Amino acid sequence: MAQGSFVVVRETVSRCGIPLAVYADRHSIFFQGKEAHLRELSVEEQLAGQRTPTQFGRLLNELGVQLIHALSPQAKGRVERLWGTFQDRLASELRLAGAANCEQANQVLRRFLPRHNRRFVVSAQQPETAWVEWPKGGSLDELFCFKYRRVVLNDNTVRIGKHVIDIPPSAQRSVSHAHARVEVQERFDGSLAVYLDGHCLAKQVLSEPTKAYRTRRRSVISEEPPVTKPKQPKAAPTGPWRPASKHPWRRETMARRLAKAEAP
Repeated sequence: MAQGSFVVVRETVSRCGIPLAVYADRHSIFFQGKEAHLRELSVEEQLAGQRTPTQFGRLLNELGVQLIHALSPQAKGRVERLWGTFQDRLASELRLAGAANCEQANQVLRRFLPRHNRRFVVSAQQPETAWVEWPKGGSLDELFCFKYRRVVLNDNTVRIGKHVIDIPPSAQRSVSHAHARVEVQERFDGSLAVYLDGHCLAKQVLSEPTKAYRTRRRSVISEEPPVTKPKQPKAAPTGPWRPASKHPWRRETMARRLAKAEAP
């Protein structure tokens, strides 16, 4: 769901511009949760003066968009009634148009939305637009992606999940970037990028891009290789020791018993 929200906002920004505010519910994508206020602030959060936002909250902060949470049933009811209308009416529209795949459904949606908006539009009290035009030359890929803080390992690599990104020498640091705190961007086009102070250090295109991206844990700063713990020795058995049924001692005893039984 987080990836879908990013895609919707990106398409809105590229078509209309940057909105002034976004009205959303208290879903975990937009809000850290009911128990987030009980957690103690980290050092970084104390220096920033606020709790670490979610990935979507970070995106809105970088865009300069205010996030307004719907706290009343009336606010939630307005959007839920709209979804109910779409779920009821769009099913009939798709059936009447004979849409059988995603592309045909999108064509029906492009015709339906303008008719719906013209019928139910409510003119704003202030006709001046509040949308801010997307700056020319700005990179949407660098903004609409998941961003994580990582620490470069001693072998000059950065780990994010199962992926390892090798950082080549650069003009800023010709020797090594070990222990440098960098930003890793997980983009939706199937690539990873490592940034330090606004400069791109390395990029990696995944051979098998992920179909659905999910946000990773934010508490992990450095993903070190998993350390294999040594096996703990088994506790010494209590009581008298008895050999197993397949022990050589028991085999000899059984052989002697068989020999005695076969003897005349």
